[in-house]
Amino acid sequence: MAIGPRIVASGGFDALYREGMALIEEVASYLDGDGRSDSRRLKREASFVYATESMRLTTRLMQLASWLLLQRAVNEGELTPENARVEKEKVRFSATPTERGGPGFEDLPERLRGFISKGDRLFERVQQYDKLERGGVPDYSPETEGGIADQLARLKAAFGRLKE
Repeated sequence: MAIGPRIVASGGFDALYREGMALIEEVASYLDGDGRSDSRRLKREASFVYATESMRLTTRLMQLASWLLLQRAVNEGELTPENARVEKEKVRFSATPTERGGPGFEDLPERLRGFISKGDRLFERVQQYDKLERGGVPDYSPETEGGIADQLARLKAAFGRLKE
């Protein structure tokens, strides 16, 4: 078994799963409660941005929930990795905007902006886990001293010398 799937099946996934599901519940509660009253107090431009961003966030979180539930089913032996891959192919993650902001974004309620930020970070982590699960190496900046890419580069260099 490749190291990636073993890492995904480890306790790190459990923490990611709990965090993801908690965020989904928290966002749903906010949008159905305080978020409604927050959105009514916004100016027209910010109100449009609120509708757009809350829809994007909800879509993104539902995609993440699908991925998390599929991965949990694999980890618990309820689904084979091959079957999960087929199902995961049906879940297309929407792209994260390269930059957040624009007219009206800063006028959004702070809580919504916080949820958007948390959702983006969670999405990045899930993408890394997905890549690991597929046997790939996560995309971490090689410039980060002591980071995973740096450590992998050092291991490759060390094992490369051993083979010679």
